Amino acid sequence: MKLTKVTTLLELMQAISENIPQVLEIEASILSPHSISLPQGYKLIGKSNGSYMVSFNNSDGFGVTRDNTISNLTVMTKQTNRAIYTVYGIPDMGNIVLEKLNITGQVSIISRPGTDKINLIADNIHITSCDARHYSEQPQKYGVNVYQGALTVYNFNSNENSKIDCKLTNISIGFKNAPVIGSGIFVSGFGNEGGKVNLETLTTGPVYSNGMLPYGTADIITAAVFIVYGVEAKNVEHNGELMTYGVNDMVLDTWGKVEKWVSNYPVVSYGPSGIGFVNFGTVKDFTAQDIITYGLGARGFNQYDGTVLNIKFKSITTYGDGSIGIQVSKPIGNMTVEGNVTTYGSVGNSLVKGVITRLAANAISIKSGGNVESLTITGDIITYGDNVTNYALEGGKVTKFNIGGKIIVNGKKSQKYKP
Repeated sequence: MKLTKVTTLLELMQAISENIPQVLEIEASILSPHSISLPQGYKLIGKSNGSYMVSFNNSDGFGVTRDNTISNLTVMTKQTNRAIYTVYGIPDMGNIVLEKLNITGQVSIISRPGTDKINLIADNIHITSCDARHYSEQPQKYGVNVYQGALTVYNFNSNENSKIDCKLTNISIGFKNAPVIGSGIFVSGFGNEGGKVNLETLTTGPVYSNGMLPYGTADIITAAVFIVYGVEAKNVEHNGELMTYGVNDMVLDTWGKVEKWVSNYPVVSYGPSGIGFVNFGTVKDFTAQDIITYGLGARGFNQYDGTVLNIKFKSITTYGDGSIGIQVSKPIGNMTVEGNVTTYGSVGNSLVKGVITRLAANAISIKSGGNVESLTITGDIITYGDNVTNYALEGGKVTKFNIGGKIIVNGKKSQKYKP
């Protein structure tokens, strides 16, 4: 394949105008006033250690078409623009490879009608800044819409034969106390019916996000990592802390299917109704370190729909009023908490399926329809707030319950057990 060395915008555009598959080696930083679409078969590669930057001051960045590679570069747009995006209407986009990239702006891999196949390979990508709130393609279910993410992979083609195959590895989003706006990592199919996404692997470093939603918003949510409907994921693993800051900012959320999901670092939310892990999908095995939430109504774990077969936490701690530690509303399999389940709050507001609802910060709440095959708490179950129930069976059932520590109630008018 032809190798073309590029040091200026003019040289870049001349090489692209040839429309002959080639490797474009970037040897200087370049500023473009307009977006640039890479023709089929083009590979764009930075020469050195990724320090060369291609910037777009008034537009989106690079459009990918078919069998394109972008590697070893810094790509910068405004945070409200797309740094890398898919060009629409190409039936088979072949292999899209993104690797060793530092990004300002959104990475947007979206297929619409007319595009039936994308194979995406993304590795070692850090998106430093992005605002993904204004994009109109948003999943809708359970009374809410979901904002897209800094990294968005979305099959928006309703054709049941359309699919995106993807492998996403070593992805990190934002910085601590400098999160991206909207969701962090967002992967979605068209819906429960229609176009699918096969997610072979997702591995991440740290992810920091903030939806910037006003308090009281009931119909929009985000997540640091959101596996939405129409997605079948084999392996998801986090090798850095996961943190959200705003209203309705879930940390981990799924409406899809995940075989194995592991977080090797803490899962933390600071905002109201920012749930640590909320499951509406089907998860086979889930393992997490400490789940910690600070906001009002920010629960630790919620099983709303679907099921999880095996789930394990190191510990769960919530601090806000209305912030339940564990809430289960559907049948699940085996749940284990290796340490304590602790809540500090009392009664407060929380978002429940698109409705702001008053909840008590119970440590464990098994609602009607919830059935837990086995629940093992190796440590203690502790509540500090007033008017809460430590272990509340609210129409649900726990077939087998084991506790290694104590059930401790500290607040006024609070209960150890509610039949």
